[in-house]
Amino acid sequence: MLEQKVDAFLKRHNMNLANKGILVGVSGGPDSLALLHYLWRLKDERNLQIVAGHVDHMFRGDESYEDALFVKDFCEKRGILFEMSRINVPEYIKKSGKSPQAAARDCRYNFFKKIMKKHGLRYLALGHHGDDQIETILMRLTRGSSGTARAGISFQRAFHDGKIIRPFLGISRQDIEEYCKRHGLEPRLDPSNEKNIYVRNRFRHHLLPFLKSENPQVHEHFQRFSEDLECDEKYLQELTVEKMNTVIMNKEQDRVTIDIDAFRSMPMPLQRRGIQLILYYLYKEIPVSLSAVHIDHVFSLLSSSHPSGTLDFPNNLTVIRSYNQCHFQFGISQRKSFRFEIADPGTVLLPNGWKITMEYIDKGFVDTDKNCFVFNAKEVPLPLIIRSRKNGDRMTIKGMKGSKKIKDIFIDCKIPLLERDEWPVVTDQNGTILWLPGLKKSNLIFNENENSSYIKLTYTKQ
Repeated sequence: MLEQKVDAFLKRHNMNLANKGILVGVSGGPDSLALLHYLWRLKDERNLQIVAGHVDHMFRGDESYEDALFVKDFCEKRGILFEMSRINVPEYIKKSGKSPQAAARDCRYNFFKKIMKKHGLRYLALGHHGDDQIETILMRLTRGSSGTARAGISFQRAFHDGKIIRPFLGISRQDIEEYCKRHGLEPRLDPSNEKNIYVRNRFRHHLLPFLKSENPQVHEHFQRFSEDLECDEKYLQELTVEKMNTVIMNKEQDRVTIDIDAFRSMPMPLQRRGIQLILYYLYKEIPVSLSAVHIDHVFSLLSSSHPSGTLDFPNNLTVIRSYNQCHFQFGISQRKSFRFEIADPGTVLLPNGWKITMEYIDKGFVDTDKNCFVFNAKEVPLPLIIRSRKNGDRMTIKGMKGSKKIKDIFIDCKIPLLERDEWPVVTDQNGTILWLPGLKKSNLIFNENENSSYIKLTYTKQ
């Protein structure tokens, strides 16, 4: 019987319902109605505080509103506190651009949070069962999910200031139908559950009957598989976090940088989870369009013989390999160029966190430091221009004949790709490149005489 199976399942998970405050999400269908009835029957025996919560998503007009009235009537007859909300999910879909399933879930869970806070409840009980688990695992494996997603539906997880629990994960849909029949429950049936236009319904109608014919208790094996995978994954995640702490060189809200050699020395199972951790951290909410294929592309980038390369990920996330570093960063394509003019002594603050200071000096200064540049003020047209690089930039180099592309200088000096767009280029008024601070100086030649004044430029951190 359902009662014995659920009790055994809860006991196995060390979940004692006694003295708990529980919000029960109730659609009016067989699963959630049976769960509400099951908990209501335990109310006095285990001193439970029960509130039923229902959301009318307004997908089916009067029909969905009648579902709400049905649940309300069911609760009133049994003295169960009832809370409901009518939410225009179709309108929310238009505003958010989310899928109907994701939009409905957002609205529903936001409502649940409010009700839990209102009544001081710590638990949200949902009616997912063993057959739902089978469908979920198969769907996620089919579309290429990875990590904990492959484990399907968790028995419990953190939610708001409490937890979501799913007491029915250890039983089948047939167990629930028999329970409803035995207690004279007449749940509402959603006609959309019979339509094969939905992926879950196709799994339900075509794959589950076959699996059940092979083993009527197959849901128990899938549940055990889910729990084993979830447990193993938790341990591997802990190892991954420990290892990644030695690999990550820089971590900001919209950017993570890793040391490639240190990363590739990690065991492969931890490498894949390490990339997932970075993506979870940056995205906060993983885009539907992101899949395991994207992670495969990261591995190809890191193992390539070429020292640099880029990948474009969903939502304007860019993955950039530059020599022994790999950067995961948002907004690369939105980065703007810069341009400053300076003609008198003073300081220019640069986007890369450095600054260039201009001052007049005596002629006796020896110009050997790459972070300093000295020239005859009368022989260079002012103002000086300090700008970001441009395609085709070339400069002469002190001690060399001819000119060289700025791009090639960056490559020779192994300047990371991310730093090149913010690296300052100093030119005279006519656009002739005089200095690439910290890297190269032009072969500008000037004559010294007693009547000349000299300008010194210094490149230092802010």
